[in-house]
Amino acid sequence: MVRWQPGTSERLQAAALELFASNGYEQTTAAEIAQSVGLTERTFFRHFSDKREVLFHGQQLLVEAFLGGVAAAPDDAPPMELVAAALGAAEEFFPAERRDHSRLRQTVIDQNPALQERERHKLSVLAATLGDALRTRGVAEPAATLAAESAATVFGVAFTQWIAPGEDRSIGEIERSVLAELRDLTAVAPAGKA
Repeated sequence: MVRWQPGTSERLQAAALELFASNGYEQTTAAEIAQSVGLTERTFFRHFSDKREVLFHGQQLLVEAFLGGVAAAPDDAPPMELVAAALGAAEEFFPAERRDHSRLRQTVIDQNPALQERERHKLSVLAATLGDALRTRGVAEPAATLAAESAATVFGVAFTQWIAPGEDRSIGEIERSVLAELRDLTAVAPAGKA
C-alpha cells in the first residue's frame, strides 16, 4: 500500500506534463500518470477530477492574486490603475524558474483544441471575476467590463511573450510594457477628431 507523501499533487502534475509532451495528451491516461510516480489511479483522482485539470490546477490562486491586487489598490484608483495593480499582484506566480515548465505546458495545450478552449475559458473566467470586483468597487459600466477584459488580454499577451524562445524579461516587465502599449493605442484620437 502506498503511503501518503507530501507533494503528491505536484509530482502528478510534473509527471503528467512530461508524459503529455512525450506521448501526447490524448494518448496518456490517468493510470499511466499515477503509475509513473508509483501511485494508483485512485490516488490520481483524489487530487484531480480528470487529466485535463492537471494542466489547470491552481487557476483559482491566480484569480485570487488578481483580486488581491484590486483590493490593495487605493480607493480612488481609476479603472486602468486597478488593472495595473491586478497584473502586478499576479507576477509572483511566474518566477523565471517556472518559465521552462510554462513553455512545455503551453506546447501541450497548443497541440490540443480542447485544451486551447479550456485555456481561453480560464482567461474568460479571470475577466468576469475581475469585472465583478471592479463593479463592487464602484466602477461603472462599460468601464468595469472594458478594464477587466483589458487585464485578461494584457495578461494573455504578456504570458505569450514571456514563454517565447529567447525571452528573458520578467513577466512583470512584459505586462507593464504591454499595458503601456494598450494605453498608447487607446490614447490616439479617432480620425477626423483631432
